Amino acid sequence: MFRKMRRMDKAMDEAAALELLKKCEYGIVSTIGSDGYPYGVPVNYAYKDGFLYFHCATTGHKLDNIMENSKVSFCAVGESEIISKNFSTKYESVVLFGIASLVEDDNEKKEALLEIIKKYSPNYIESGKKYIESDFDKAKVVKIEIEHITGKKAKE
Repeated sequence: MFRKMRRMDKAMDEAAALELLKKCEYGIVSTIGSDGYPYGVPVNYAYKDGFLYFHCATTGHKLDNIMENSKVSFCAVGESEIISKNFSTKYESVVLFGIASLVEDDNEKKEALLEIIKKYSPNYIESGKKYIESDFDKAKVVKIEIEHITGKKAKE
């Protein structure tokens, strides 16, 4: 169902790909709209217990697309370096495919938002918890159930 990487010499094993996913700063979630066009947008995210979580507004293009077609892809790039003399870039990346859905359970939503706070604002956990409580209804949380993941090692 999913293609194998073309350059298997650069492939990471699944555990390494998940570790890279956890450490990347942001990723691009790609959806398909009812018009058939792809839509890729950067998001902050966190990985927990086999799921990738991100937050968003309560309405918008991403959500419309996910409600239309729950299949998504997600890409994150770790360290990168331009190698000018080789007309190339050395980078590490992870790509995954999965099924996106809205988190409806309030406890799971709070846990996901807290994981995002822990990742991006580790020195502000207590104020982050207050922020989650005060703005809880102003955000949606989407989770991606990962069906397939690949990682690419950085090589020159």
